[in-house]
Amino acid sequence: MTIDPAAPPPRPPGRPRSREADEAILAAALDLLIERGGGATSIEQIARRAGVTRATVYRRFPNLTGLLVRAIEWEYRNTTPEALSWPDVPAMVRDWARHLSEPRSRRLVRRLYGTVDDLPELLRAYDAAYGSHRGRAVRNTLEHASAAGELPLHCDPETLQLVLSGAALQHLAAYPDTTAAQDVEAYFLAVLRQVGFPSPPPAHSTPPRRSTSR
Repeated sequence: MTIDPAAPPPRPPGRPRSREADEAILAAALDLLIERGGGATSIEQIARRAGVTRATVYRRFPNLTGLLVRAIEWEYRNTTPEALSWPDVPAMVRDWARHLSEPRSRRLVRRLYGTVDDLPELLRAYDAAYGSHRGRAVRNTLEHASAAGELPLHCDPETLQLVLSGAALQHLAAYPDTTAAQDVEAYFLAVLRQVGFPSPPPAHSTPPRRSTSR
């Protein structure tokens, strides 16, 4: 059976539930995960932020990990294949730039990768809800570009995907969360030029300076 990430979690027998309470709890859990990290987030904090009791939270979610997993699925509930389909590599890069210029998205991804040892369920939930779909879309775009002769003959789409993914993680770690989309785009186009992709930098853009401040 396929579970719809957009749907609220199954309801045990008892009183009818409020959809507003469900969404308030999920939103509070996600906000606290971004602000404090999984290890510093508790059911009590989530209940307080959502404006409900701890009992209300526990009636919906058996434990903190299950709640955080559900919050991640809820965050990416609107992901569709159409939203992750690009006509060419420049369009893909522009979409990456838009995504990596959103401070909240950047902080969430850093938090998720930071839980890989202590709460690996969270990164797995992200991959199932969003990351794996995006990865397939990137691979399809690069393979199409290779077949169309847009990539140099020596360029392997699979290896290039690894290079771009590493560049994305480097940008998340080393550049400010306030970096503009056009500068993120210039960053990825600079990486692509190193493998021979014939794409000029965006107009009116200056190369961003690396910084550890956010």
